[in-house]
Amino acid sequence: MPSSHVQIPMTDGAADAFVTYPDGDGPHPAVLLYMDIFGVRPVLEAMARELAEHGYYVLVPNLFYRHGPAPVVELPELIDSESRPALVEKLMPLLAEHTADRARADAEDYLAFLDEQPAVDAGKVAVVGYCMGGVLAIRTAAAFPERVSAAASFHPGKLVTDEPGSPHRLLLDVAATSDRSAGSTLAAVHIGHADGDMTPEALDELDGALDAAGLEYTSEVYPGAVHGFTMADTTAFDAAALQRHWDRLLPLLERTIRVG
Repeated sequence: MPSSHVQIPMTDGAADAFVTYPDGDGPHPAVLLYMDIFGVRPVLEAMARELAEHGYYVLVPNLFYRHGPAPVVELPELIDSESRPALVEKLMPLLAEHTADRARADAEDYLAFLDEQPAVDAGKVAVVGYCMGGVLAIRTAAAFPERVSAAASFHPGKLVTDEPGSPHRLLLDVAATSDRSAGSTLAAVHIGHADGDMTPEALDELDGALDAAGLEYTSEVYPGAVHGFTMADTTAFDAAALQRHWDRLLPLLERTIRVG
């Protein structure tokens, strides 16, 4: 199965990224996979390979490329309760600099890169994200509904805020886009919440926005799973919740971006 580290031409320079895709003839439907705050590393590359084994071309960009190649901070073999606070303290300023405007511009460049790959099926893209990447997956789907056919967000950060640009409000742009001649290809969304990450009120507001956007969606709390439950190199990892994540994600991709 071909896998490599590549450089993506960006508006602000070049982003290092990991790509992997199936053996054999393409084209393959594309998955843009957004990292959690700890960055592109072996656990994410393994998850990308899992998706590639199911028939997808997977791009995992280093979202913090402006600060250097991944990993932008040295990571322990296991991110535990002792090492996590110091790592988050180092990474939060980088996250703060990754504004909504930067995220949108970067997403456009990532999609342009996918468009140029011979092994990618043009026009069929899903966006999957974890933690901070879960927020970016929803932002990207809302910003480019004519390009993104499915979005999945796992243990995301703040999807509901009081800001005008809150991700849940941006979902209404999907409905607006579908009224334009270009149309909207965004067919379905899955959001898998860690237990306790969002208040019941925030969950209701998020689901209301998804309803208003007219999307097929599932938005569910993974019982007992803590924030970061998909990441096997952290003590937040929950094997049962990770399997539930695959049980939701793979059928979503199958019915929305599978070629043929």
